[in-house]
Amino acid sequence: MQILVVDDEVELTDPLSRLLTREGYNVDTAYDGINGSQLAQVGDYDLLILDWMLPGKTGLEICQELRRQGKTTPVLFLTAKDTLDDRVEGLDAGADDYLVKPFELRELLARVRALLRRSASHYGTTTQRLTVADLELDCENQVAYRQGRIIELSEKESQLLQYFMEHSEQLLTHAQILQHLWQDGEQPSSNVIAALVRLLRRKIELTHEIPLIHTVYGRGYRFGRSSMGSESC
Repeated sequence: MQILVVDDEVELTDPLSRLLTREGYNVDTAYDGINGSQLAQVGDYDLLILDWMLPGKTGLEICQELRRQGKTTPVLFLTAKDTLDDRVEGLDAGADDYLVKPFELRELLARVRALLRRSASHYGTTTQRLTVADLELDCENQVAYRQGRIIELSEKESQLLQYFMEHSEQLLTHAQILQHLWQDGEQPSSNVIAALVRLLRRKIELTHEIPLIHTVYGRGYRFGRSSMGSESC
């Protein structure tokens, strides 16, 4: 599950991000409304946690923009505003829930779980998604997401990435990959696998991002954060 947290209070945002990560969520953060709005527009998030008052653009404005565009991503507001009128205004803007600062982290986690359950129940869970580190793959639509960017994949790239992610941290030999990708019909040479891996690397591993595809010399590839026994090609 992918969550975006937008709050200009670093002393709240950073611990909250770490907590959500420990709970198994993939978390992106922003500390102002402009960057938060941009991430919310391009990322495929399952939940947005927005501070009401933000520099550049308020959480209320971000929520209103998304709802005008027809985006139905659940929104949880964090705010010091605690009057009934404030709550009504937030809910009328399209928010799904509202939590007044200061709050207990246990309560926030409970709200997060409830919103994600509600969202999954409403939209169904037929689309298979895989997550390793900060990379998420939408298998059905051949699209990956990493650090807020959308990565379009070819059919073979998507199949290879899915195979890697389903066998994270395992050594996959050239023969195994060939057999999986070309189950029906004549299998190409192993050079085709190397070329396909290079293409996939260029898409999912930008310069500033942690490498996920590791070459095990003379044997195959290992996918994940670990690079033990591996080298680049």
